[in-house]
Amino acid sequence: MSDQQSLHAGVNIGRTDPEAHEEAGPVMFGFWVFLMSDLVLFALLLATYSAMSLHGIAGGPTPKDVTDLKSAGIETALLLASSFTFGMASLAQKYRDDRAPMVAWMVATALLGIAFLGFEARDFVKLAEEGHMPQRSGFLSAHFTLLGCHGLHVSAGLVWMAVLFVQMRVPGLERLVRLRIMRLALFWHMLDVVWIAILTFVFLYGAA
Repeated sequence: MSDQQSLHAGVNIGRTDPEAHEEAGPVMFGFWVFLMSDLVLFALLLATYSAMSLHGIAGGPTPKDVTDLKSAGIETALLLASSFTFGMASLAQKYRDDRAPMVAWMVATALLGIAFLGFEARDFVKLAEEGHMPQRSGFLSAHFTLLGCHGLHVSAGLVWMAVLFVQMRVPGLERLVRLRIMRLALFWHMLDVVWIAILTFVFLYGAA
């Protein structure tokens, strides 16, 4: 494999913009470091959730009481589908010179992300209606904080995507915009990885 092929091979733009591809190496490395620090944050939140789910119930609802596997399954399907569509957008940027297919896949990603947030908001409202508010116990505080932090990241990704849609029109699909799309793709896929951890520790273990 050549050096050009091995440079962030999955989401590179060496075929359509070789000069931007050469500049992408240090930029993408720096963004990987940022993502690692973000993963440390989620690791701490998951560790806190694990401790609170055992020792922070305070006579309130247990993980099993607040677990909705059907809703979690729908949210997982939506988020994984959005990761697939963003992967298709990355491939369109990698192999196509016209931006229309990439924009179409990114729009689909945004719609799936909005749907995910809608289901997550519905879950929060349902818990609130049942009296399971964050101040009820340490466990519920950890539950809302962990899921809320992930939802906030998805929201930030959607805002970032909206800004990129504007930048793709003005000034157009220039080098900086292409590099920002590559970073957003990594960020979006990281949210999937974090969600799988949440699905495992919060929902599957919670329902057991």
